[in-house]
Amino acid sequence: MVEIDALAKRFAVDGGEIVALSAITVAIGEGEFVCLLGPSGCGKSTLLKIVAGLVEPSAGAIRIDGRAVTAPGPDRAVVFQDYALFPWMTVADNVEFGLAARGVERVRRRAVSTELLRAVGLTDFAEKYPHHLSGGMKQRVSIARALAVDPVLLLMDEPFGALDAQTRFVMQQELLRIWHAYRKTVLFVTHSIDEALYLADRVLVMTARPGRIKAEIRVAAERPRDISSPEFSRLRRQALDLMADEIARSMEQEVTAGVTA
Repeated sequence: MVEIDALAKRFAVDGGEIVALSAITVAIGEGEFVCLLGPSGCGKSTLLKIVAGLVEPSAGAIRIDGRAVTAPGPDRAVVFQDYALFPWMTVADNVEFGLAARGVERVRRRAVSTELLRAVGLTDFAEKYPHHLSGGMKQRVSIARALAVDPVLLLMDEPFGALDAQTRFVMQQELLRIWHAYRKTVLFVTHSIDEALYLADRVLVMTARPGRIKAEIRVAAERPRDISSPEFSRLRRQALDLMADEIARSMEQEVTAGVTA
């Protein structure tokens, strides 16, 4: 369903350029859950934003259902790490925002938000405001808002990165429950090996900058996955081995950048 073909991204800086992404080629099937895993600064979020249509690639192409991506579109919805909820709107109004922007009538919008708030366990908070909610609850509202526009592709940029470990694990389970119910295609960015292996059908391991796809790890274990199982430990070791050199290179790049600055 999603085709990323020879994608590259370069950014101009101080008379020169930084190559953020190089020769990214990926295919994602309908209903698949794919995680992008890599060290800080490898271009994971940049790649996600290009797929979302928020950033223009320097080379290559992206197609969804055969149609070229040139701008944001209703077939894609993004969930960010910082929730991005409107503080002056109720929870229900936040979920309905995308539908309202499209001119969907209020009765239909309310029916959709009611169904989705029930799905994410927040029915009793429909008329509350974001400041009444915990971090995990805010992120559930963000997921409901993304699902409200019925995208074919759900893009998630480290959505649980700001949560404490316990809440993060609960949210991972919640996301899988919602994914099973709605079967959206998901592209999920994370720097956590355990999170990637717990959630994904496939984990795409990226190199340090310039970001490329270094390896693919297929996770065949049925969900929910036992993170203490020998198979999970084997996959964790495989991912750690793949990531070790890339993390070291990423740290060297950060040091070099700091010295040059």
